[in-house]
Amino acid sequence: MGNTIRIILAVLAGMAVGSVVNMGLILLSPMVIPPPPGVDVTDMESLASSMHLFQFRHFIFPFLAHALGTLVGAYTAVRVASGHRVKISMAVGVLFLLGGISNAIMLAAPGWYIAVDLIGAYIPMAWIGGRLTGKE
Repeated sequence: MGNTIRIILAVLAGMAVGSVVNMGLILLSPMVIPPPPGVDVTDMESLASSMHLFQFRHFIFPFLAHALGTLVGAYTAVRVASGHRVKISMAVGVLFLLGGISNAIMLAAPGWYIAVDLIGAYIPMAWIGGRLTGKE
């Protein structure tokens, strides 16, 4: 298999695995930290219109979902690919970051959360995920 195809497949595998981790944590979140009464966390319109009701604790799991999804996705992509550890892990991080930016635009979460999420959950976690593989 050509190296370019392997890299593309590795990034796609990383995105798929990272997305499963992300969604799993998002689905687990209301069971651990219940949302405010009347908020349907599976409906973007309900979330957007109820964002003012959320407290600090309601943002813990979304941040963990974004950070751990990116970390696991980058780790998976680098494990599947051969070489190019930094480029592959950063590609996964940038793709997840783009998703985070679009999510921030759609939900209009508090500014402090958007800043922490966009700065801390994507690129740093992708770098760490790539480093955890130990591959060069």
